[in-house]
This record gives sequence, structure tokens and C-alpha cells, in this order.
Amino acid sequence: MSTTRMMILGLVNWMQPVHGYDVRRELLSWSADKWANVQPGSIYHALRKLTEEELLREVTTEQVGGRPARTTYEITPKGLDELDNLLRGYWWEIKPVSDPFFAALSFLPALPREEVAAALRNRAGQLRAANESMALAAEKGWLREKPANVTWMWELMVARNEGEIAWCDRVAGLVESGVSYLPERMTPGVTEWERWRQQVE
Repeated sequence: MSTTRMMILGLVNWMQPVHGYDVRRELLSWSADKWANVQPGSIYHALRKLTEEELLREVTTEQVGGRPARTTYEITPKGLDELDNLLRGYWWEIKPVSDPFFAALSFLPALPREEVAAALRNRAGQLRAANESMALAAEKGWLREKPANVTWMWELMVARNEGEIAWCDRVAGLVESGVSYLPERMTPGVTEWERWRQQVE
């Protein structure tokens, strides 16, 4: 929620006075649901909650014809303080990334080696496709009219993907080579993981 809070407060501050509809449209145009985990269905709820917390204020509510009413928002001084704190927190602190892949990786020996290697190579392939898609968008001029920080953000995403692609390829090769998953002191005898694999198979 804190990422969504920051994104909404930042956009309202930038675009105010602004309708909730325009905040949602802008966030979707940024694909914020993919890289900032801002869920489109949560935006209006977040606007109402931020208003209840007096971080935003409602300026007007308009209704044109049979269309749903649209509320215009502005940021409050309290909201500016919150935005400032969130921004500086994200700039100066490294937050752990919550990726379910790490949870699955902790149980790596539970799957057959062939499947693990195939899954890693598939993950690398998906990341390559994502980088190729971003490169194609850049070639078509998508970034040309964007601020420099948007270009740098794309470069960071590409660099992270490249790092993970290299890691996936390297570990897939190790898995295929038969490297032991366990430290040497734990290798003699039948391990609990091996018993589990025998039961599964």
C-alpha cells in the first residue's frame, strides 16, 4: 500500500486539481501495475482513504449527464509531508523485493533436476523477451518524449533482467551438471530431500 500511497500522492501533487479518473488513467499509462504493484482496482479506494486521513482533500464533485460523479482532489500540507517522507524513504533505503520465486527456490531439491533446469531457462527466456520488448519500444521512439528519469528507470529494469538472465543460465548449467545441492558434510546417506523425491516420484 505504501507504494500506491506514494504514487497517488505524487500524481495528485503534480496534476492537481485532478479527478480520480485521471489519476487512474495516468498510472495505467505508466504501467505502474507492473513495476510498482499499483492495482487499478485499488486506486479509487486509496483516494478515499487518503482523503479520510486528511492527506488529500476533495475540491469538487461533478456529475455530467448520466455519467458517474467525478471528484477532484488536491494534496494537503499533511499529504506533502507524507509524500516527502515516502519519497526519501524509498530513495535512501534498500527494500527487499518480495518475489515468490525466492520461496520456490528455497525448495529447489523438491523438483526433478530436468524440470528445475527447464524452468530456469524458461525464466531467462521470459526476461529476454521483456528486454527485447522494451528495446523495441525504445527504437520506435516511445522514450523520446519522456523525461530522462523514465529512460533511466527502463535502463535499470533492463540491467536487472540481464543480471537475472545470466544467473538463470549459470544455475541451470550447474543443475544439469549434477552439482550437489547440499554441503559436503550432509551428502553421505539418504537425505530427507531424497526421501521426499522418492515419495513424489
